[in-house]
Amino acid sequence: MSSNYSYWELTSFLSGYDVLVIGSGLVGLSAALHLKQTDKSLKIGVLEAGFLPSGASTKNAGFACFAGISEALDELETCSESDLVKIIEMRWKGFLKLRKRLGDKAIDFVQSAGYDLFSKDQNERAELCISRINYFNNITKEITGIPDNFSVANKKIKYFGFNNITNIIKNKSEGQIDTGKMMQALIQKVQSLGVQIFNNCAVLDIVQKSNIQVIKTTQGNFTSRKVIIATNAFSKQILPELDIIPGRGQVLITERIENLKVNGAFHYDKGFYYFRNINNRILLGGGRNINFKAEETTEVGLTSIVQESLEKLLYDVILPQQKVKIEHRWSGIMAFGNELKPIIKEVKPNLFCAVRCNGMGIAMGSLVGEEVANLALSNL
Repeated sequence: MSSNYSYWELTSFLSGYDVLVIGSGLVGLSAALHLKQTDKSLKIGVLEAGFLPSGASTKNAGFACFAGISEALDELETCSESDLVKIIEMRWKGFLKLRKRLGDKAIDFVQSAGYDLFSKDQNERAELCISRINYFNNITKEITGIPDNFSVANKKIKYFGFNNITNIIKNKSEGQIDTGKMMQALIQKVQSLGVQIFNNCAVLDIVQKSNIQVIKTTQGNFTSRKVIIATNAFSKQILPELDIIPGRGQVLITERIENLKVNGAFHYDKGFYYFRNINNRILLGGGRNINFKAEETTEVGLTSIVQESLEKLLYDVILPQQKVKIEHRWSGIMAFGNELKPIIKEVKPNLFCAVRCNGMGIAMGSLVGEEVANLALSNL
């Protein structure tokens, strides 16, 4: 395929890169941006398998979330308190970096607050979470400087109109963004600095020859001094040894709803379900805990069992007695693992990876991309 490229195409577009980034999602573009801002003379390129970013950067719910008590307590079962504090700090600092880098207007950031919801049959869980409010307020105050971030907000139940919800914990620092606008702004910023993005260019293999990385793709071979892999759950296709478990997130969005009172970022059942308002609609996703194994896939798609569970939550709890129509459905692929912290390291000489944000890519992605870029900058 590459034999038809001209000399000019080979020299200008396919070779001579200082760093090639694989993956044009939030992490990959953040890495490319930091590299170029650090040294404008660097030749940086980005390879993307899809027409648009293929993972979850533009397919998520757009939550500006760094910690919910119910989900954090679940995370504490798999890590130490000190590790959890470090992860929460990464999420917080990562999102602040995103806001500073692109601006709140560009990403449509609204600090509408977040809410942990508990149904009648979850009273024991609610009591546990409520009892730990002071504990998590102390942790997050040290990170954010915001006192009393978490509080009981049961008076909101009636206003929102929820059915079968008995307890709500409010996170006043949480908010919402438009991830489509976020990625548009990031792409424009990266390209304005001279970074080239090649879409529909899937990587097949990476071979090291002397001090040069040869990246074999569906569009031909590229060469670069260094390579950063930022394809999250899809990274195992290139680096099968990584501790990465894919997790498909299924989502639906309703038609416009008149006089919609639901306003905020909502978490239910330890965060396995999540919903928000957007343009007078309800965006609702989650349910992979119904069948973890089935959702441990990099295949996009929908399943009836998950979609039916989302509809049940929508019609029984969120909008009772309102049979609104569902306008659109989709899915995105996240990456999880046996540890909460992301994998940011040099896997092989001059081959780096920044993957596995454990469902918190919007919060952590900017910081994760910057950290891997700093690794790659050594000896450039």
